[in-house]
Amino acid sequence: MLLGLLWNQWSFFILFSIIHFGCWMEYQKLIGLIDKDYQQITPFHKYGVMLAGWCIMLYFTNNAYIIFGLRLEELGWWAGMIFIFVLPINEILFAKHIQLKNIGYSALGLLYISLSWGLMMDLRSSGETIDIHLHDTMYIMAAGSLPVVIVASIWVNDTMAYIAGSFIGKTSLSKISPQKTWEGTIGGILLCIAVIGFLFPWIYFSHFDFLIAFILFQIAAVTSIAGTFGDLLQSKLKRMAGVKDSGTLMPGHGGFLDRFDSMLLAVPFVWLYVYIFMK
Repeated sequence: MLLGLLWNQWSFFILFSIIHFGCWMEYQKLIGLIDKDYQQITPFHKYGVMLAGWCIMLYFTNNAYIIFGLRLEELGWWAGMIFIFVLPINEILFAKHIQLKNIGYSALGLLYISLSWGLMMDLRSSGETIDIHLHDTMYIMAAGSLPVVIVASIWVNDTMAYIAGSFIGKTSLSKISPQKTWEGTIGGILLCIAVIGFLFPWIYFSHFDFLIAFILFQIAAVTSIAGTFGDLLQSKLKRMAGVKDSGTLMPGHGGFLDRFDSMLLAVPFVWLYVYIFMK
C-alpha cells in the first residue's frame, strides 16, 4: 500500500486500479447474495460495468497521465461514452429478462466504488501541487499529500478506536456492528485528529504550524467520521448477504471491501470539503 502511494503517480494509478476491480468483484458477489436476480446478469453486464467504472477513474486522472501521446483522461471520456450506449443496448438484446433493479444495483456500484476511486485519482492528479487557501493565506502541498493523509487518517482512526474501545468501550454503537462502541468510536476520532494534526505538519513542512495543523485537523475529522459510516454501511451489506467477510484476499482480515470500506465513503466527503472550503 505504501509503495503504491509513495513511489510515483503510476504506482498510485496501478494500486487503485487493482483495488477498484477487487472491490467491484466483491460488490457484485454481495449484491448477488442479497438479491439472487443479480446473479443472472450477462457476462457483458458484469465485466462491462467494471470497465465503465474504470473509465471514470481514467477521466479523473486530469492531465497527469499520458502514455504514447494519449491522455488517459481523454481515453476515459470516450470509452465511457461508448459504454453508456453499449451497456443498455446489450441489456435489451441479450438479457433473458430486463430488470431495472439490476441496472440500479450496478449504477449504485459506480457511485459507491468507481466515483470514490475516481475522486481519489483527482486528489492525486490535480497538478504538481495543491494550493489550499485559509484565512487569506495560501499553503502549497505536494501532489499526493491528501491521499496519504486520508489513508493515514483511516489507519490511525481504526487503530485508536480499537484501543479505546478495548479499554473503555461499554455502549454499543449500532446493532449493525455490535463490537463497535460509542466510547471507542469517539476516542478513535479524537485521537486520529490529534495524531494527524500534530504529526503531519512536521512530515510535510519540517515545522509545526497552527494553521496547517488546523487544516489537517479538519481533514482527519471528516475522514474519520465519514469512514465510520463507511464501515457501518459495509457491515450492513455483509449482514444482508449473510457473510462475515466480503472476500478472502487476506484470511482473517477479509477482502478488498473489508479493507477499504471506510475509505470508499471518506474520499468523496474529503474531496467535497477540500474543493468547497479550501480551494
